[in-house]
Amino acid sequence: MSTETRTAAPVAEVRTIDYIPENERHGKSRNLFTIWFGSNIMMLTIATGVLSTVVYGLPIWAAILAMAIGNVLGGIVMALHAAQGPQMGIPQMLQTRAQFGVWGSLLVVVIVVVMYVAFFASNAVLGGQALDGLLHLGTFWSTVIIGLISVVGVVFGYRLIHAFGTGMSIVAGLVLVACFVYVIVAHTVPAAAFSSGTLTAAGFMGTVSLAALWQIAYAPYVSDYTRYMPKDTGVRPAFWATFAGCVLGSLITMAFGALLGAAFPKIENTSTALQHLVPGISWLALLAFGVGIAITNAMNLYCGSLAIITIGQTLVPKWIPRAWTRSIIAVILFVIALLIGFAASADFLTNLTSLLLLLLIVLIPWTAVNLVDYYVVRHGNYDITSLFRPDGGIYGRINRNAVICYFVGIVVQLPFVNTPFFEGPVAKALGGVDISWIVGLVIVCPLYYVLMRTSRRQLVPTHEMAAGDITSVGAE
Repeated sequence: MSTETRTAAPVAEVRTIDYIPENERHGKSRNLFTIWFGSNIMMLTIATGVLSTVVYGLPIWAAILAMAIGNVLGGIVMALHAAQGPQMGIPQMLQTRAQFGVWGSLLVVVIVVVMYVAFFASNAVLGGQALDGLLHLGTFWSTVIIGLISVVGVVFGYRLIHAFGTGMSIVAGLVLVACFVYVIVAHTVPAAAFSSGTLTAAGFMGTVSLAALWQIAYAPYVSDYTRYMPKDTGVRPAFWATFAGCVLGSLITMAFGALLGAAFPKIENTSTALQHLVPGISWLALLAFGVGIAITNAMNLYCGSLAIITIGQTLVPKWIPRAWTRSIIAVILFVIALLIGFAASADFLTNLTSLLLLLLIVLIPWTAVNLVDYYVVRHGNYDITSLFRPDGGIYGRINRNAVICYFVGIVVQLPFVNTPFFEGPVAKALGGVDISWIVGLVIVCPLYYVLMRTSRRQLVPTHEMAAGDITSVGAE
């Protein structure tokens, strides 16, 4: 255990992408469980569960089984990233410089920013619908209010977002239990819902993929919420707390969504369907799942801001980002996300399915490279100083091995892809079954390992490098 004195962090976070010194670390692994459990009990998670019975047409039992498999598999991948935060003390996208190089990492960071904005837009639409159903303020103003709550979370930063997550784990968790009890007692689910749907290989694997992607989509920023944890937190506690919170919160909520979709398959507005399913407590459900979505969106906006700062600091190495920079970027991303959300809200479920499947294709190669590099190639031994150097230090400007693996990972997945906008020949031959993400992991993981072990690139920092002064970027 560190002998340094740990000081209490201020209410408003003053750091951005810089290294978190040991004396500023705080929190326990249980805090990771609550933030991920609470942040997943929301409208977008419910809407993802709806896809399993409405878009993929599965029976309720098959939908829940497929989502359980996908959440567990994806949760393992996601939680392995979470364990990196306490050890390295920097945001996940900054860590990517160690695998791709300081310039090569921009390839991934830019894509991840698009993901943050897309998820924020999806959440904002659903949150706005829920708040409008509750207060009848109109979709526009309801969506704006949800977004502004998220911006406040980003302004205050890490500690407030964690506090929000803890509160929602209790409030939203109890409301979700109340909804299940209400459905059972009031018999609001039509009897036909339990016998509807058809089990197909394409539908089952599509649902598994969506659930796995739900977890893997957190991978690019999950360690952003563990980087303030004490280094002696340990890999296993960080892994299990994050895995349990995220998988349980997601699966239970998605199961409720599957039930909702089977009960009211013709109602495209998730908030309206929710009002039909639990009419007596619909106001409570809309409040908890709808307004609570602002907490999850604060996480998207916060990490999106850190990613933008990472891009800016890469392009202008002498730039020192401050806390207020994070707030300004958050407002800009908020406005962009609102425009996208309103433009895509007309056919929400189809657009959401396309988004999730597209993200799966581009995230899989990155997560494979990152995990193999951290756990197998370098065993968590990194030179943090090099990550802040304009030339990338021992990691260089571009790691060609990682970039090659990234594009190979995308290309090898394409024949196995089955999305609304493209169906690969292998997926078509398999009757629409999409196993692209499995193929991507199986190909990229060993390829990256072999390339790195046979290259002349320095893999592990020397003692002098590891012990060097860590550049502080963004502390006020």
